[in-house]
Amino acid sequence: MHMADALVSPAVGGTMWAVSGGLIGYCSKRVRSLSDDRRVPLMGVLGAFVFAAQMINFSIPGTGSSGHLGGGLLLAVLLGPYAAFLAIASVLVVQALFFADGGLLALGCNIFNMGFLPCLVAYPLIYRKLAGNNPTPTRLWSACVAAAILGLQLGAFAVVLQTVLSGISVLPFRTFAFLMQPIHLAIGVVEGLVTAAVVAFVRKSRPEVLDAVPLPRSTGRLGSRRVIVTLVAATIVIGGGLSWFASSRPDGLEWAVFKTSGKEELEPPEHGMHESLAGIQEKTSVLPDYSFALPEEDAAEPTSADWPAIDTGTTVAGLVGGCVTLLVVLAVGYGLSRRGGSRSGGVCV
Repeated sequence: MHMADALVSPAVGGTMWAVSGGLIGYCSKRVRSLSDDRRVPLMGVLGAFVFAAQMINFSIPGTGSSGHLGGGLLLAVLLGPYAAFLAIASVLVVQALFFADGGLLALGCNIFNMGFLPCLVAYPLIYRKLAGNNPTPTRLWSACVAAAILGLQLGAFAVVLQTVLSGISVLPFRTFAFLMQPIHLAIGVVEGLVTAAVVAFVRKSRPEVLDAVPLPRSTGRLGSRRVIVTLVAATIVIGGGLSWFASSRPDGLEWAVFKTSGKEELEPPEHGMHESLAGIQEKTSVLPDYSFALPEEDAAEPTSADWPAIDTGTTVAGLVGGCVTLLVVLAVGYGLSRRGGSRSGGVCV
């Protein structure tokens, strides 16, 4: 559900940049006030895991579309909503800058849609209410699925509103919304099941990780070598190899745009802010579309439809992206915890 710049006007994109920037500042303040760096390694590893997981598109039967894990709800359940928002924002920044996944002008929209709505709306309003403090397996799975569906539905509708308000693409509100909501309902069910499976594993392996989330301060060791090692191994396997098996079908947003407009890809304006930001992204994206950049003459040729798409560039992108995301999230987490500890005038406990 990464929005491209072709869907967003400078006014809407700039407004959402400001909104998302304010949310980043608010969540940073909340995370800094905890003054606890024991959760930071888990925060970094989970950020890398979500980056890799988003590379796996799964087909939606009977639609010709595909979807991928958003990851915001999973991060919120395991880290709490504020740290989760910062982690998913970091993932989206890395994707936009280094892999040209989502536009730079649309980055504020993507952070809001994929970060704020699942982490700060769906998680506290649905997951926490349904799961409770000591959920049974049935309540845990139900809460994950319901919250994931809500987060995806809100995110999909936000995409429609931001696109229509931008007014730079001919996408009628009713038709676009009619296509976006059902396809993301299916994606939300899958995301909820994947989230529940990961949460169930963590709960069984190290229940105090989950028990500590709602508390402003906690005692005991947060995280576990087994949990972190398992997530690191999963990140390497997914980003380094399973990414070859991702569906080649368009994701839910691309599919809805095509069904609405008849075009596989909308072209952004060739001047002004769109052109400037596209130029910046072209220079920063070292592995565009999660592969090695092709010469112009090769890029113009049709690509092979073979599956799995065995590609060294995809493997490199998955591993490099996971490492970069890990470092960025660790830098954010430790930076905030150190500042919080120095302001409190004591050692983190």
